[in-house]
Amino acid sequence: MSSELAVEAPTVELNTDAPDVAPRKVQRWNRQVAADFVAFADGATVMLGAAVPAIIYGSIGGVVTNWALLAQSSVAGAMVTYLCLRHWNQYNTDKMHDFPVNPFRMMMALIIGLLMVVGLGLPHAVTGEHIWIWFLTWLSASFVFMIFSRSMCSLILKRFTAAGRFDQRVAVFGAGAIARRVNDHLSNPKLGLKFKGVFDDRLGQERLNPEGLEVTGRLEDLIDAARNDELDQIVIALPQSAADRIALIARKLAQLPVSVHIVTHISSDLIEAGGFAHTVSNLGPVGMIDLKPKPLEGWSPILKHYEDKLLGSVLFLVATPLFLLIAAMIKLDSPGPVFFYQNRRGLNERLIRIIKFRTMTTIDADDAIQQVTKNDPRITRVGKVLRRFSLDELPQLVNVLKGEMSLVGPRPHALVHDEHFSDKFAAYANRRQVKPGMTGLAQIRGFRGETSDKSSIEARIDADMEYIRTWKLSLDIKILLKTIIAVLLGKNAY
Repeated sequence: MSSELAVEAPTVELNTDAPDVAPRKVQRWNRQVAADFVAFADGATVMLGAAVPAIIYGSIGGVVTNWALLAQSSVAGAMVTYLCLRHWNQYNTDKMHDFPVNPFRMMMALIIGLLMVVGLGLPHAVTGEHIWIWFLTWLSASFVFMIFSRSMCSLILKRFTAAGRFDQRVAVFGAGAIARRVNDHLSNPKLGLKFKGVFDDRLGQERLNPEGLEVTGRLEDLIDAARNDELDQIVIALPQSAADRIALIARKLAQLPVSVHIVTHISSDLIEAGGFAHTVSNLGPVGMIDLKPKPLEGWSPILKHYEDKLLGSVLFLVATPLFLLIAAMIKLDSPGPVFFYQNRRGLNERLIRIIKFRTMTTIDADDAIQQVTKNDPRITRVGKVLRRFSLDELPQLVNVLKGEMSLVGPRPHALVHDEHFSDKFAAYANRRQVKPGMTGLAQIRGFRGETSDKSSIEARIDADMEYIRTWKLSLDIKILLKTIIAVLLGKNAY
């Protein structure tokens, strides 16, 4: 899913017999983001209701309102009201078609929220009875506004659900009774869940299973569908006797940018944790072990998208004069182009062409790249300075602005090194669940430059996976600031 709030995502049915027509595109919204907008609307109704008695007192009674105190109090009341409503599960995203409009819960939350701040002396006026008149006016106005706001939001969310904007696209690996139960549960269109098919490695006549569910494709087809942004969740539904097979499939699915669940009674110790704490959830009547969450869910992709676009644009504008100076130095120092381009693997293993300043006298082909070592004779005089301060990486700001990379994320490696590391380290491909970055958690921990030993690669993988699991905006800012320090020190940069 893109980091935009409303995402253009194809709702493509995984059916090889489908007619050759352009797939219909639906703007898909994240459920949690939509619920948070309802919460913002609830808070706005509380603050708007607080202004009603102020206007009445001002126009009729001639009372001058302390608007600063009113603003502080209304924000406090809105926060307490929100916490009460959240505690009472009034922002539940399971049923977006039936978003709760519970007048009793709303009234109780408002009473608690307003009582928490009424002692601050909102009317700025005067006697105790005025306090309670003010309180009742505020309560009544906010309640009416909230009922209207909630009703409108519920209607809009119901229509969005019917239009498929909150669809969670679910596929099952494994054909059998459990897959049948999952399919039956997802058949209710009001749930906003879309069953994308059953996948299995069975061949021949076995592709039609005894439960009456046609097998859509094999494991490779399932992986391709996830990489093409056609899935949000994958449920592994295999019998307990297939423990080894479950573990193997789980490792393959761990690299995909989707949530993965296991329908089984086996212990989660069978699955390599990889740092994730397995939890138990359910999909209707089906209990599951959650193997991994979908990376960058909720507000995270939106924040990261605008971080890349806004901060990336600022950095690009600031660095433009430096670009011109470096280009001139490279041309004067040695013959050859200013820039060189390399293919790397990005999100979902898609090939991207990164841009760097040329720092060597030779440019290797993608399938024959020799890693740079200390005192490498191929590095030019200007190249040594650029590499010392990582200035050769600056043109990748263009990749960031194009949406191929992020400012912060797992560093992409040359294709030949990618293949080598993927063969030796099972978790290496898991780094490609998110966009690669110009810098990352591994880099600020000192894992830069040459990758000559197994431990350094494992440390990079561990740091990258920790970054994916624990991402937040403050972490990106911290990494960017520490990158500046690491660049100035120049450790392992050659």
